[in-house]
Amino acid sequence: MIGAVVATHGKLAEEMIRTAETVVGKLEKVEPVSIVATAPDVRGDLKAAIQRVDSGEGVLLLTDLLGGSSTNLCLSFLTERRVEVVTGVNLAMLIKLSGLRASGKPILEVASALVEAGQQSIGHASERLRRMG
Repeated sequence: MIGAVVATHGKLAEEMIRTAETVVGKLEKVEPVSIVATAPDVRGDLKAAIQRVDSGEGVLLLTDLLGGSSTNLCLSFLTERRVEVVTGVNLAMLIKLSGLRASGKPILEVASALVEAGQQSIGHASERLRRMG
C-alpha cells in the first residue's frame, strides 16, 4: 500500500485527516505532520512519519501550499526516498486517496489522480447554479 503524509502549516493536516475519516473510515498508513517554525526538529518529525507509513510502494507527501515551507521541506526528501510531493491538498484528494492506494497502481499514477480529484472539486458553485437556472 502506498503511504501518505499530510504536511501542512499548523494543525490543518490533523483536521483534514480526521474529517476525511468521518467520510471514508480509518485511513491506514496516513499520518499528519504539522509544520511549525518553532518546532525543534520538523525535518526529523517528517522523516519519522515517512518511515512509519512506507511499506515499500512509496509515499505521497501531500502539502497545503506550493512554495510554502511544508512543500519546500517535503521536496528535500525527493533524493532520499521513493516519494512524490503533491501540493494543494484538500478533502476531495484525501477521499480519493482512500480508494486508490491499494489499487496496485504506481505511485505516479495515484499522484496524478489525486491532483485531478483536487482540481475537479474546486469551483465557483454559486456561479454554476446561476448558469443552470
